[in-house]
Parts: sequence; C-alpha cells; structure tokens
Amino acid sequence: MNPKFSVIVPLYNKARDIVETLESVWAQTHTEFEVIVVDDGSTDHGMDLISHHLDPRLRLFRQENQGVGPTRNFGVRQAKGRYVAFLDADDYWHPHHLADLHQITTVYSQGQWFGTAYEKDFGSGQTRPMDTPLSNLAQDWSGPLDNFFVMAKKDCPAWTSALCFDKEFFSELGGFNPEITLGAGEDTELWIRAALASPLYFCNRVSARHRLQGSNRVSHAPTLKRRFIDLDQFNDAATQRPDLKYYLDVNRYAIGLKYQLAGESKIAASYFDAIDVHSLTKKQRLLIHSPVWALNLMRHIQVLLLHCGWRLTAFER
Repeated sequence: MNPKFSVIVPLYNKARDIVETLESVWAQTHTEFEVIVVDDGSTDHGMDLISHHLDPRLRLFRQENQGVGPTRNFGVRQAKGRYVAFLDADDYWHPHHLADLHQITTVYSQGQWFGTAYEKDFGSGQTRPMDTPLSNLAQDWSGPLDNFFVMAKKDCPAWTSALCFDKEFFSELGGFNPEITLGAGEDTELWIRAALASPLYFCNRVSARHRLQGSNRVSHAPTLKRRFIDLDQFNDAATQRPDLKYYLDVNRYAIGLKYQLAGESKIAASYFDAIDVHSLTKKQRLLIHSPVWALNLMRHIQVLLLHCGWRLTAFER
C-alpha cells in the first residue's frame, strides 16, 4: 500500500542541518509517509550522513545541480503518496506536523492544497510565530482561506516547509517554475497560481519552523545572479482582484528594493513604477526613495535590533 504523504527534501550543501531536519521527520506521530531526498549536485558530505539510515521509508536520489525548483519537481515525480509535503533541508517539523496535515486532508477531502501555521527562527534564540490575520483566530481553527491574498499582507500563510499538495493538483499547475532561480520567487509564483485555482485549506496550529539562519540559504544569493518571478503575468487577474494587486505590489516592492541595494536603480524603478502607492506603508514609501547608503544603514540596524529581540519591519502600518 502506498503512503499517504511523500515528503520531498531537496538537498544542496546542507550537511550541517540535514540530520536534524530528518530527525524531525522520523519523530512524526503520523507515520504513513515516505521521505524522498534529492541531492542536487552537493559538494559536501550531507548525503553520506544520511545514506546509512535503514528506514525503508527513506528513498535517496542524486542529480546534477539544477536548482531548488526543478529538484522539488523531480522529487514529486518519484512520489508514491497521494499528497506531497515539502521540507527544506535546513527547516524543522514539530512532531504533530503530519498529523495536523492528515487531519485537515481528511476533514476537507475536497481540498487540493493544505498548510499549517509556522514560526520563524531568526537565530540567537529569537523565534516568532508567523504574522497574519490568522494569528487572531484560535489555535485549533482550520478551514479554507478564500481570501488568501488578504491573509498575506505581512507573512504569507503559505510557506514551503509547511505545505502539502494533492499530487495531481500540483502536476496540473505545472509545479515550480524552473525559469525562476536561486530563491527569486518560485514559491510565490506557485502560491499565486494555486490560490487562483483553489482555496488553501489551513490548520492554525504552529507545526513547522522556518530556520532563517540555516546553512547555505539560496535566498542569500547575489541579486544580479538571480532570475526573479514575472509578476506582470498576473496583471489581468489583478484587474478583477484588488487583493491580488496588493499582493503583487508588495512583492514588487521587495524585489525592487533588492535591485536598489544592488545598485541597479533603473531596474528597481521599473518595479516601483508599477506599484499603486496605496499598497505601501509610509515606511515603504520612504524606503523606495532612500539612497543606497541609507538603506544599507537601516538594514544593519534591523539586524542589530533583531539580535536584541526587537523585530523592525516596514510591513507594519
């Protein structure tokens, strides 16, 4: 009998974290799963650390380096389960994560993609729950998010290591876009396509941890080496969906700011010019007109404050 869940773990030079990450999977109270680790051309010894594991639920694959999106897509093609759950090699699941996903996929069997609440680990002992309007609901709440983009004004309710997809739905969507590279929005693009096709069914109990200080994070790649999401492809849909327009603008702001910091002011301006200013906070409007030296100074201050336990963000109104 095939497992209910196939857990897809892309691995690239994360020997420091992969053992602890997989241990969080083996600790799951729901055990009807397989684990598919796809080594994406690593040059460290991460695969050696786990290849001796004797659990028959573990399946290992190797390929030449292709990037995280194609690696996840490859893992899904190998999956035997009805549902594919994603876990990056430096993130962590609490023991009840798959049990919570099992619960909502059973209760809401008509759903096509599912998520749970998560927390962010900033390092230095600073761990905070995701910040969305869902935080105001009871921890045991679950149900469909018909207003996905409204829920994503600060932190997005969808985060890779806290999601699972019906495998057939994932394939119909076309999976992660391989044209987007180095963590430059392949997740966000898939969430938009999924949310436009079907509501996200959500469990409001925190069951996964996003370790932002993990090793070799792809999101730390230099801006000019990355190929970013094409947000304009959703402009037609956004004319009928003000909530989607807002979400696109927030992402335009984030990408434009990266280009501004990289010294590419013309590219940054192409993103900023497409934004409805009403989508931005006062802080964000100030930042897009700030010189690079001021942006760098504020970024350093933000890091220092975070180490002291204060999170400074431009997404608060």
